[in-house]
Amino acid sequence: MHKDGAYFSKFGFLQFGTSLGINYGQVANNLPTPTQALSLLTSLKVTKTRIYDTNPQVLTAFANSGIEITVTVPNDQIALMTNPSQALQWISTNVKTYFPATRITGIAVGNEIDTTEDETLKANLVPAMASMHAALVQLGLDSYIYISTATSLGALETSFPPSMGSFKPELVPQMSQYLNFLAQTKAPFWINAYPYFAYKDDPTRVELNYVLLNPNNGMVDPYTHLHYDNMLYAQVDAVIFAMARLGYGGIPVHVSETGWPSKGDTNEIGATIDNARIYNRNLLVRQLRSEGTPLRPNLKLEVYLFALFNEDLKPGPTSERNYGLFRPDGTMAYNLGLTSLSSTSTASISLTSSASSETKMGFGSLRNLILVCALIFHALRR
Repeated sequence: MHKDGAYFSKFGFLQFGTSLGINYGQVANNLPTPTQALSLLTSLKVTKTRIYDTNPQVLTAFANSGIEITVTVPNDQIALMTNPSQALQWISTNVKTYFPATRITGIAVGNEIDTTEDETLKANLVPAMASMHAALVQLGLDSYIYISTATSLGALETSFPPSMGSFKPELVPQMSQYLNFLAQTKAPFWINAYPYFAYKDDPTRVELNYVLLNPNNGMVDPYTHLHYDNMLYAQVDAVIFAMARLGYGGIPVHVSETGWPSKGDTNEIGATIDNARIYNRNLLVRQLRSEGTPLRPNLKLEVYLFALFNEDLKPGPTSERNYGLFRPDGTMAYNLGLTSLSSTSTASISLTSSASSETKMGFGSLRNLILVCALIFHALRR
C-alpha cells in the first residue's frame, strides 16, 4: 500500500470532496488492512462507505475518521433478526459497541432479497427490519441510524419508459410492506442499478454512449415528455414511478450500487478498462454538479460506487472480480483522468426527501394509462 498522497499525482479522484460513496467489499484474500483502506479513502476525501458485514477490524479502524459507514446484516442472519431479543443483541454488539466514534449511519438488512427463490427469507425481511428498528429506538439510536435494504433492479416488471415503472406482481405484497416501513421510519429506498448489464445483454440495440453517460441524443418518455440522456437516471426514475403506483412516491431513492467492470469473459461485451474509466468518470462529474434525475432535478441523487477494490474470491464470471477502482496492492486498476477538474462541493445528501408523500392511486384499465402517468408525473414534480 502506498503512503497517503501517493495516489494524488496519478489518480485525481475525489480529491476535492464529494458526496459520492464507495462500497468497500472484502470478498478476497489479498486486500490491504482496514487501516490501509481507511488511509486510501481519507486521501481521496471519500465521506461515505458501505461494508457487507460488521467486520470488527473495519469498524474499529474507522473510529474517529469522520467517514459515514453503512453496515450489513448478511442474508443468512435475517431470520434471527425477526426475534426482538436477537435484534437487540445484534445491534448492541455490532453497532452500539462502536457508535458514535465510528459513524455508523445505516444498516442494510440483507442484499437483493428480491432475487432469491427463498420465500421464507422474503417474508422475514420486513419483520426483521421492524425488530431492528425497535432495537434502535430502545437504545436511543433511531435518530442517528436508519434501516433499509438494497433491492435489485430486477424487482421491476417494467422499467421502460420510466413512467411505466412497476414492480413485479409477485413482489407487490412484500414491497408494499417494505415501502410502508421506509415511509414510517423516514429511510431511503436503495436500488442496485447497473446499466452495464443492459448493454451486455443487448449491445446491438442499447446505445453504448447512453449507458456510459456520454453525450448522446437520449430518449424522451412519451408520457411525461422528460428527456433522459443516460440509462442510470432512467432506471432510478422508473423505481420512483413504481413506488408511486403503490402510493409511496415521496420516498427518496438512493443508488446503493453502480459501477462498470474493467475486465470480463469473452461473452461479457463491454467489460473493458476504457468503458469502466468512462462510466465512473462521467458519474463522478455528474455528482460534482449535484445532478438530480429528470423527475427529481432539484434533489441530488445519492450514489455509492461499486467498488473500492477488485475482489479475487467473488464467484461468477470474470467481471465480478473486476469492479474495483483499485487493485489489492493499492495501485489503480485504471486512471480516471480527473486531475484537471476542480470543485469545492462538499455538501452531503439528506437521507429524507422534501417531496410530498403521494396519495395512493388506483390503476384500472389500460385506457386510463396515459392519464395515470400524467397524474403521477405532476404529483412527483411538486
